Amino acid sequence: MDLTLPLWFEIGSLVALTLILVADLLIILKRPHIPSTRESTLWVVFYVTLALIFAGLMWLIAGGEYAGQFVAGWLTEYSLSIDNLFVFVLIMSQFAVPRRYQQEVLMVGIIIALVLRGLFILAGAAIIENFSWVFYVFGAFLVWTAYRQAFPGAGHDDEVKKENFVVRLIRRTVDISDHYDGAKIRTTVDGKRMFTPMIIVFAAIGVTDLIFAIDSIPAIFGITQSAFIVFTANIFALMGLRQLYFLLGDLLDRLRYLHYGIAFILAFIGVKLFLHAMHVNELPFINGGEPIEWAPEISTFVSLGVIVVSMIVATVASLAASARERRAGVAPAPHNPVDAASSVADEKGTPSTVERSDGTP
Repeated sequence: MDLTLPLWFEIGSLVALTLILVADLLIILKRPHIPSTRESTLWVVFYVTLALIFAGLMWLIAGGEYAGQFVAGWLTEYSLSIDNLFVFVLIMSQFAVPRRYQQEVLMVGIIIALVLRGLFILAGAAIIENFSWVFYVFGAFLVWTAYRQAFPGAGHDDEVKKENFVVRLIRRTVDISDHYDGAKIRTTVDGKRMFTPMIIVFAAIGVTDLIFAIDSIPAIFGITQSAFIVFTANIFALMGLRQLYFLLGDLLDRLRYLHYGIAFILAFIGVKLFLHAMHVNELPFINGGEPIEWAPEISTFVSLGVIVVSMIVATVASLAASARERRAGVAPAPHNPVDAASSVADEKGTPSTVERSDGTP
């Protein structure tokens, strides 16, 4: 099914979203601060409402199918972006980033994520256009990722070494000061120009964003093959991430079953991709190179329902478990935000043993 959105809508949407992101960045640079719960809530509500308005406009212009694809893609990327927050907590803790400047760090991370995902989206769209069999690959990858998400702790040594290598390489090749200088990347120490530890933080976030992009882009291509919908869904998912980081705060450590919900979503989309690959099959050694007619196509709205229900069940189960422990007077398991972040880092292959800026583990 080809997307019939008019060009003026696509260009206008991208221009408007770019202006919003630039305005958000300028606000942060002009007034670095720790946002209050009220401020964070209002921003999150604003971005969620903006996404729903965008979906409504898409419904009016292109129909319910495309609006449904956008909402399903946005919710998928939003749930995966919450996973990002755990690792951001870990990075901020490891490098002792002053809380006052964490907004700037998060915004830089979001911009890096958008650039990387934009490149992955362009590559993915080109591959899908020319090689329908790639859906088999995407499907298998997502099922494997779902298993890794649900049962972390195995097979990630190589990925950890890669990122540790990046961090060690920067430490060996550039002079880095022992202390931060606000949100600056460069500073002067005893008359000598040096990088601040912020350069290491940005490097860690950049590699983390790359790893998450590798997981998330195949997932959303399982919902829609429209590069425009994929990119705008990612933009809306990432735009409110900075405020969500401060809004959730200590709630992150109570979302102990969130990874199971995300794993189920990834596995479901992986199976959906496999079925779609069978439905459009062109591989000569499968069914003689002919499409497999009995393979069902899972509709966009079924996908949307599975995504919503999975996240609701995972969230409710997590909060219910925490509430039971409090009522029973049982000390909760050691699930503080940094411990939870370390668990997600293990799942994703991001580092959990790099040194802080003060040289301690």
